Amino acid sequence: MEIPFVYGKIAEKENFTDRQGEQEILFRNFSGLVNTIIISPRRWGKTSLVNQVLQRFKADPTVMVCQIDIFNCRSEEQFYQAFANAVLRAHTSAWESFIANARKYLSKLMPTVTLSDVGQTMELSFGLSFKENQATYDEILELPHTICQATGKKMIVCIDEFQNINEYADSLSLQRKLRAHWQRHTQVCYCLYGSKRHMLMDIFSNYGMPFYKFGSILFLPKIKREEWIRFIAHRFSDSGKNISPELCGQIADLVKDHPYYTQQLSQQTWLRTVEDTTAEIVMQAFEGIVDQLSLLFANLIDSLTARQINFLLAVADGVTNFSAKETLEKYDLGTSANIKNLRKATLEKDLIDLLPSNKVELQDPLFEYWLKNCYQR
Repeated sequence: MEIPFVYGKIAEKENFTDRQGEQEILFRNFSGLVNTIIISPRRWGKTSLVNQVLQRFKADPTVMVCQIDIFNCRSEEQFYQAFANAVLRAHTSAWESFIANARKYLSKLMPTVTLSDVGQTMELSFGLSFKENQATYDEILELPHTICQATGKKMIVCIDEFQNINEYADSLSLQRKLRAHWQRHTQVCYCLYGSKRHMLMDIFSNYGMPFYKFGSILFLPKIKREEWIRFIAHRFSDSGKNISPELCGQIADLVKDHPYYTQQLSQQTWLRTVEDTTAEIVMQAFEGIVDQLSLLFANLIDSLTARQINFLLAVADGVTNFSAKETLEKYDLGTSANIKNLRKATLEKDLIDLLPSNKVELQDPLFEYWLKNCYQR
C-alpha cells in the first residue's frame, strides 16, 4: 500500500493540501506576468505551492515554464550557468534543438553541450562551458526575453533559494544587474523565493536594495487547522484506516500547524495504525520524532553561546518583553542592550522569526518542545 503524507520533498496531486487562496494569487500573477516574491519560514511548502500552480501552465503551448534551484550555486558564474541551462530547457527538451538554440542565443559565449549516462538509461545533461568574454554574461540574463521575442510566447521563471545570491562576491553589483535586465522583460515574469526568510526580507523590503519593490510580495501563512483536519482524515480514510477529527486536530496542534511536521507526524501516526488511530498512537509517533531529532537539537545547542540559549528559552516560554528587569534576571540575559544582538544572532541562524506583530517565535515547533521538555541546562 502506498504511504500517504509527504514531507521532505515536493507534495503533488493528492499529497498537496489547501493553499487555494495562495494558488489563485499566484495563478493570476503568473497569467498577468506579475513578478512575485514568496516569503515564509522554512519548510512551509513554498516549492510545492509554486510547482502546483505551474502544472496549470504546462499544457499551454503559449507559455514556457522555467524552474531553477540555485541552492548549489556558490558563485555568480555557477548562477549564470544554471540560469542559462534552465531557460534553454524551458524552450525545448529535444537534444538537437537544445544544441541549436544554445549556439543561436549564446553564440558569443561559445557554449559546449555534453551528454551523460545516468544509471542504465541515457539522459540529457546540459552543461554550458563559458570561455572568456565574461562581460557577455548580460546575454544570459537577456535569454528569457530574447527567446520570448523570437517565439512570440511568454515565460514564467521561478528561482528557488534566491537568497543565495547574497553570498556571492560583489552580490550588490549582481543584484543591480539582475534588476536592470529583468525589469525590462515584458513577456517574462519572475517568481523568487527561498528558505531563509530574513535574508529575503532584506533583499526585497529594504529601501536601499536593488530589488526593492521588484514585484508583488506574497507572505505565506500557516495552513488553517480545519484544512489540516479535513486533509488528514481524508488521507486516512482513502487508505482504509480510521482517525477521528479530534485526533487530526491533535496532530496539527502538537506541531503548531507546521506543514512539514504535520505531514511527518501524520505519516508516522498512519504507519503505527492498524485500523483505528488512538491518542496513544499519536503521542508515540510524536515522541518518536522528537527522539529522532534530539541529537540534531543537542548539536545545535552546542553551537550557541550561553546567552543565545537563554534567549531561545525565553522565546520558548512565550516572553514578549525581553528587556524587563525580571526577564533579564530570570534568563540571565545580561543588560537590555544585549537583546538586540541576541535577536539578530538567532535570526541569522534561522532559529527565530519576527512576526508582523513584532512578536518573536521559534521557527521550529519541535525544537521549541525539546527546549521546554527535554533540554537539561
